[in-house]
Amino acid sequence: MPSGHDLPPLIAILRGIRPDEILEVAAALIDSGIRGIEVPLNSPEPLLSIRRLTERYGEQCLCGAGTVLKAAQVDEVANAGGKLIVTPNISAPVIARSVELGLHVVPGFATATEAFEALDAGATALKLFPASTYGVAHLKALRAVLPPIKIFAVGGVGARTLQEWADGGIDGVGFSSDIYAPGRPAADVGARAAAIVTAWRQARGSSSV
Repeated sequence: MPSGHDLPPLIAILRGIRPDEILEVAAALIDSGIRGIEVPLNSPEPLLSIRRLTERYGEQCLCGAGTVLKAAQVDEVANAGGKLIVTPNISAPVIARSVELGLHVVPGFATATEAFEALDAGATALKLFPASTYGVAHLKALRAVLPPIKIFAVGGVGARTLQEWADGGIDGVGFSSDIYAPGRPAADVGARAAAIVTAWRQARGSSSV
């Protein structure tokens, strides 16, 4: 089982974030109630951003990488202090290495076949991606055959559709451009994140994030 932080229900995806802005943006996110931050590996100098992020906020927030495609990248993220590995696809070597290192791993899937491949590889959470393409009905159908496991919706899910996804049984959501875009001021990022946190609490009828 992964050590450290539990997997939080809301994850901010900071695609395109630069190392010189990561701390200011992270502070705004944490102040808004976000407890999961993902730096996609196709961002500028992502490992430096992850290192700075984990050194400053690793005790307050689960931090790590997205768009992880190879097992060697898992080691690089772990060496930078990251505890979260998110993928857009099912890669058994990536999942296995993440589990071996005690990291949270959330692989992307779309079908029941892919979901069971991820489970067989050791995944303990899944990411329906892109969620808006498949929809809530697709999630409900998959739930009928999958064992109990956390499923996140990522891709096209925003504050206005959170209630629908929560009613459909989603356990968490990853937000990208709804929260962060390159060049967006940290104050704006924080305000957007706070709105999403509020919408999630209302959708779930709980103060927990």
